[in-house]
Amino acid sequence: MTDRSIIEDPREFAAAYPDQALEHCRSAHPSDAAEFLSHLDDEEIWAILSRIEPLPTRSQIFVQMPESMQADLAELLPREELSALVVEMPSDDRVDLLKRIPEDRRDLIMPAIAWAEREDIRRLSAYKEGTAGSAMSSEYCTLSPFFTVEEAIRRLRVEAPNKETIYYAYVVDEERRLIGFVSLRDLILARPQRKIEDIMNRDTIYSRVDDDQEEAARKIQKYDFIALPIIDRNDRLVGIITHDDALDIITQEQTEDLEKLMAIQGTHESRAYLRTPVRVHFKNRVVWVMILAVFGLISGYIIHSFEDVLEKFLILAIFIPMLADTGGNTGSQSATLVVRALAINEITARDILRVLWKEVRVAIPIGLVLSVVAFGRVLFFAGASEGIPEGFTVFNIGFAVSVALGLQVVSATLIGAILPLAAARAKLDPAVVASPALTTAVDITGLLIYFTTVKIMLGL
Repeated sequence: MTDRSIIEDPREFAAAYPDQALEHCRSAHPSDAAEFLSHLDDEEIWAILSRIEPLPTRSQIFVQMPESMQADLAELLPREELSALVVEMPSDDRVDLLKRIPEDRRDLIMPAIAWAEREDIRRLSAYKEGTAGSAMSSEYCTLSPFFTVEEAIRRLRVEAPNKETIYYAYVVDEERRLIGFVSLRDLILARPQRKIEDIMNRDTIYSRVDDDQEEAARKIQKYDFIALPIIDRNDRLVGIITHDDALDIITQEQTEDLEKLMAIQGTHESRAYLRTPVRVHFKNRVVWVMILAVFGLISGYIIHSFEDVLEKFLILAIFIPMLADTGGNTGSQSATLVVRALAINEITARDILRVLWKEVRVAIPIGLVLSVVAFGRVLFFAGASEGIPEGFTVFNIGFAVSVALGLQVVSATLIGAILPLAAARAKLDPAVVASPALTTAVDITGLLIYFTTVKIMLGL
């Protein structure tokens, strides 16, 4: 086994030592092997992956690769090889892959898949993307409430090789309606002749197929579940979401929120930066940049409208960058915290007054601290320069600037909190609305507050 810590550049290592690279992937954990292969080109990946036996090990490595990479490899593989990999994949991962590949390619390999698996693929593919149904697996264990513990354990022994998890077994009636569950621990500790209905947990937490997948993942996180049952509108058990899939969902949602906060469009897939073409990065990022650049003209107009003030007090121009940076930073902090709280359902749009009151209490001391800094900066700068008009003192100007900066901090903080809450109230994505609009709103309001406050306090 090759020590992965000494492989600084997987591509160079695979080119110089192909046999050692193959042995490393064979002996490494599937996730480590997939991480190693993800640095290579598609042809190089398949040259190594195709030599890894047995087939289930090869499939496990393939599943651990980013979804975009799986789709690229699917375009490269022969029909028989791809079909064999698809059959070995967990049901939910299999469906995700087939959704990504072109329809003609999908139609080519479907006949090579067994009928039962084809039907499972069609059923899982029918659920809307982003719902619990689209993320669930059909590989779960069910028990009758009339089984004895001994019969249940015997059944689990038979089904275990083909299921994602057997730690939870779900109890269903004749119509497959979910009525409870038992854990493997429950079965081991119970007497062999006891009935499942006597030991099962009837208070079952579940999600429905059309629930948001993030909501289902949060339930797994909240209750420390290994798996969460998914039922349809008739309360029939149709699948499960496992803890590893929940972690992937939460990671994907966090990646999506982070990129939306930075005004980046697209699919928001994690671990796909280097494999994403430049044109796609351009398309995902250029739209909001152009929109914000156009709105940035408003800031220029505001500065132009106060040109007489700047001509008389050139010192004021020195603090415009500080004003913009401070407003942007405080507003972004507020928006980030509120977006996260909304994402994990800690708050809702109805909590707007409570949130604003908390943010005001945070913003005021921050504003006071920064006002003192700004006041000291004015005294320091003005003491070493000239250009202060007659009838005005350094103290007057410094006090006006510091008050304006303090007001900007409070204003930016409130804007950062209001925008995502307003978006949530309007049933929009808070992450999409908050960041792009925040920058422009804070710049415009900041400049208005700055020049208006200074003009009033200096009696201009």
